Amino acid sequence: MTHSPAAPLPGGEPRAKATRPDAGPGPSAPGRDRADRQDASRPDRQDAPPRDRQVASRPDRQDAPPRDRQVAPRPDRQDTPRPDRHDRADAPRSGEPRPASAAVRPASPTSAAGRPASPFAAARPASASVASVRLAASRSGSPRSGGAHTPLGSDAGSGALRRALATTMLADVDRLTDRAVDDIRAHSGTYAADAPVTRDDLWEICRDNLLRALEDFGGLAPTGGDFERAARETGRRRAEQGVPLDTVLQAYRRGGRVLWQVMAEHLRARAGREADSRDVELDMASGVWETIDRYSVAMADEYRLAQLELQSRQDTRRVALFEALLDGRADDPAVASAAAAALGVPAYDRYVVVVAAQDPAAPPHPAPVLEARGMWSFWRPRSGRYAGIVRLPRRDTPAGGPAAGPRGSADPAAHALLDVLRELTGATAGISPEFERLSHAGRALRLAEQTLRTLPAGSGEAAAFDDRLAQVLLSGRSDIAERIVTVHLGPVLATGGERAALLTTLRVWLDHGCAAARAAELLYCHRNTVLNRIGRIAELTGRSSESGEARLGWALALRALPYAGLGDSPEPAAGEYEVDGT
Repeated sequence: MTHSPAAPLPGGEPRAKATRPDAGPGPSAPGRDRADRQDASRPDRQDAPPRDRQVASRPDRQDAPPRDRQVAPRPDRQDTPRPDRHDRADAPRSGEPRPASAAVRPASPTSAAGRPASPFAAARPASASVASVRLAASRSGSPRSGGAHTPLGSDAGSGALRRALATTMLADVDRLTDRAVDDIRAHSGTYAADAPVTRDDLWEICRDNLLRALEDFGGLAPTGGDFERAARETGRRRAEQGVPLDTVLQAYRRGGRVLWQVMAEHLRARAGREADSRDVELDMASGVWETIDRYSVAMADEYRLAQLELQSRQDTRRVALFEALLDGRADDPAVASAAAAALGVPAYDRYVVVVAAQDPAAPPHPAPVLEARGMWSFWRPRSGRYAGIVRLPRRDTPAGGPAAGPRGSADPAAHALLDVLRELTGATAGISPEFERLSHAGRALRLAEQTLRTLPAGSGEAAAFDDRLAQVLLSGRSDIAERIVTVHLGPVLATGGERAALLTTLRVWLDHGCAAARAAELLYCHRNTVLNRIGRIAELTGRSSESGEARLGWALALRALPYAGLGDSPEPAAGEYEVDGT
């Protein structure tokens, strides 16, 4: 049985002959014998054609390009490249040795990621790498983009250029200084005002800084010692002159801008500039601003350090002059004037001295609280207490009229001071009478201390000297205080159980105009109870309650009782029985 030849495949290969199922075996041939043996070994390849004749076509490769054209390799066949049609024709069959003359096509190179390399990779040796190609290109003299130049930072590159620029500009540093000074004064009102920095002072400082900066930038040997010495000297001098730090930093930025402008002019005008790349100019700019930045930091650090030193000296001087005021050494007009200038207050104004006990539960001194109320004060610890001078706000006083004290109804500032000390600070404090001359602070201090001694320790009470005159008088003479108590209230103290009630009722009755009804309201008792207790005191002391002399003696005895050493006193704190301001 004969078969017609099959039509060729689109790729140019002959189509395999179709085998009829009912066809018997054809004439024997060596090729058929081998194919039969192969097919017998593989059940799924019974109809496969001989290997040396045709290859069964794949349904998915019907439109494949011709075998002699380059086909993109499949990912699953990267390591086993498919030989083309001519190689297959010469390839030995299975089990036959490969001829020595057979041409072997090298495997396609792949990248590190496993992807096929460029088709042009076969055009160069397999051992050629990117580095070797670049090296060959450099040896062949092919120019790089922007022109060949020496690496930055080498002696033959930017280092030599820096030294050349610095040397050239140092030769004309005076003109560079003039240009920088003019620019700084044009952009700063502080420097343009010639006070506190004159133009000559600014010129000298600028020249010194530019000289050191150029030497540093160019890597030249310093002519004046440390490179940053000029910057530190500038910071210290400007701090002593009181120039704001921001203004000095702005001057450094303006000077750096002028320095770079002049340097750029030299770079544009120098020979051989066309052979440079942009990296050279960028390196120069970076070097300039790095130098300016380092000098600015050195100047600012020295400025702040000088400020701290100046502040410390000023604080020491201020404290010394304050102590001179309180010690009474301000009778010398020079000392009084210097103290007023150091404290920043006028020599004549409204002042009081306040002495406060150092109570752990109270702030160390009331300065922040008073400042929030518009009152200037200066405080220092002194002999276990805090002493301060408080400046009261000005008030209008009628011509020829007396100045109201801290309790004066026409002086709201004095009332405000008492309220702040009592309610906001919690400190036990005595307040001196008001004085006008700052040099009188020493005498006022002694009166404030006497006022503080009349107040119970830790009571948190504040009192003015004028409100504690009797207590101040008696606190310094305990023997007299004891005699006053014995004469006027001795029999009452001996009553035992009645003592506390009688003394409390007598105090409230006297403090409120001897009005029984008012005293009864404050004591939460009947009016007749108050009258009965006052009658009992008059009976014990042998004095009439209607006598002014008796009332004065009783009042003095009550105030002298805390200083007589005769036992506990029922004396209330100032204002304890005050209702509605009475």
